[in-house]
Amino acid sequence: MTVITEVAAAVLLRGDPAAPQFLLAQRPPGKPYAGYWEFPGGKVEAGETAYCALQRELQEELGIGVEQAWPWVCCEFTYPHATVRLRFFRVNAWRGEPTAIEHSALVWLRAGQTASVAPILPANGPILRALALPAVYALTNASENGVEAELERIGTALRNGLRLIQVRDKTLPADDRRDFACRVMQLAATHPAARVLVNDDLQLATAIAAHGIHLSSAHLRQRAKRPPLPLVAASCHDAEDLAQAAHLQLDFAVLGPVLPTPSHPQAAGMGWQRFADLSRRSPLPLYALGGLQPGLLAEACRHGAHGIAMLRRWP
Repeated sequence: MTVITEVAAAVLLRGDPAAPQFLLAQRPPGKPYAGYWEFPGGKVEAGETAYCALQRELQEELGIGVEQAWPWVCCEFTYPHATVRLRFFRVNAWRGEPTAIEHSALVWLRAGQTASVAPILPANGPILRALALPAVYALTNASENGVEAELERIGTALRNGLRLIQVRDKTLPADDRRDFACRVMQLAATHPAARVLVNDDLQLATAIAAHGIHLSSAHLRQRAKRPPLPLVAASCHDAEDLAQAAHLQLDFAVLGPVLPTPSHPQAAGMGWQRFADLSRRSPLPLYALGGLQPGLLAEACRHGAHGIAMLRRWP
């Protein structure tokens, strides 16, 4: 039986939340992978929670005290010397100035930009990509709002910082949906960091050169391999969906519904505790969906979400 070493890892974040800086630390001589860059943290000792281990390790390694840390993703990786389960936390507030007490050096890098240091521990590649994802994922609702009104809403939101959009609107006639998707792409093109995914239609996503596709849970379960697009996400409702999304190595998933929503008024939603239970073992960043509004972003992140997905209330 494989022995898994539990590790608490910290993603320290500072600066602009839309394009934050994060901290990497260089492993010192004498340790496995000496000279490699990693997220600070360390082994969870017997009797410790991952959060307690995080607090202890950051005090020992960096000389800082954690004031706010949110659970994030959980990844397993097998190195030649050990198999580790890395429980990542996004650390947003701390006391003191990070100091290289147990590392050779520290460096602050910008999320979404190519790392200026190398080599980086192999387990951390997906983490760097996940950090580039914004906190808000907007789902279009032209079927309800009208195409022109929805395009105006998208244009305003892009000017105000929105950077991740899903062209949903599956009930529009095919030609209307294609035209609408093309116009969303044109709006997004004026903001280089903006990304557009098409819901569940690989042919349409490819035809309009969308940045990616968002799979429904039904199509997710049918897929044997990841669709050949740069950005692939999926809707998930339970542990089986999340396991399939991880198996296909998707970039992120949407999990819900969390709260009651006008789209499904008869469904109570899974609630925050169930969301937290499901997110605790997910290697993929998760967006909470269902009955959400911008004011609930921090609540979602406290329960393990990367951000929130919204159909009606995105700003």
